[in-house]
Amino acid sequence: MREIVFDTETTGLDPFQGDRVVEIGCVELVNHVPTGNVYHQYINPERSLSEEVVKVHGLTEEFLSDKPTFKEIADEFLSFIGSDSKLIAHNAPFDIKFLNAELSWIGKEPLSGDRVIDTVVLARKMFPGSRVNLNELCKKFHIDNSARTFHGALLDSELLAEVYLELIGGRQPDLVLEKESDIFLSSGGLIDLKTIKREFKEPRSFLASKEEVEQHTEFVKKIKNNLWGINEGD
Repeated sequence: MREIVFDTETTGLDPFQGDRVVEIGCVELVNHVPTGNVYHQYINPERSLSEEVVKVHGLTEEFLSDKPTFKEIADEFLSFIGSDSKLIAHNAPFDIKFLNAELSWIGKEPLSGDRVIDTVVLARKMFPGSRVNLNELCKKFHIDNSARTFHGALLDSELLAEVYLELIGGRQPDLVLEKESDIFLSSGGLIDLKTIKREFKEPRSFLASKEEVEQHTEFVKKIKNNLWGINEGD
């Protein structure tokens, strides 16, 4: 099972008021385990950024001015997330609204809401009445977020991946090894167990031979005061 944990940074709150995506970060999970495969891209929004927004994510007009536009990176982004992987985001409606607006402006199909898992919803079920922003969830699950001085799409995706796994009960929460994938993570990366050759050995026979039975019987007869009523000389 493949899932993509993702986050976006933007120029504001509403794409239909002229705001744009300026950063996308994605982390790949396979069977609830991070594979180390990520996607990260800064994007030129082709518009100005307010001081308030820059204070949130630290991305300035000057920094973004030579970055590719969303149209230029769209195919690469869509290829990474695939057509059927689940998409996990914190406050997902916000991110999906922006991505679908960007996709619509370049004539691309929108991302289906059926693919999306909102970790805010999961967190509110686990912690009703509590604050469930990313920083608070990191504290609850003892996840180190000390590097989060600004909102950053890739860093936030990496933190959210850890939070998401905690929200669903930990890595591989149901302890099911799926037959269709048979994949696990080693120090060298993903390995398909179906490609590993296993040596076949004939089943061993554990029946005692006639000679072994006779030797055992003679040995038992030599044990005095045994519990089974056989004594030497019987």
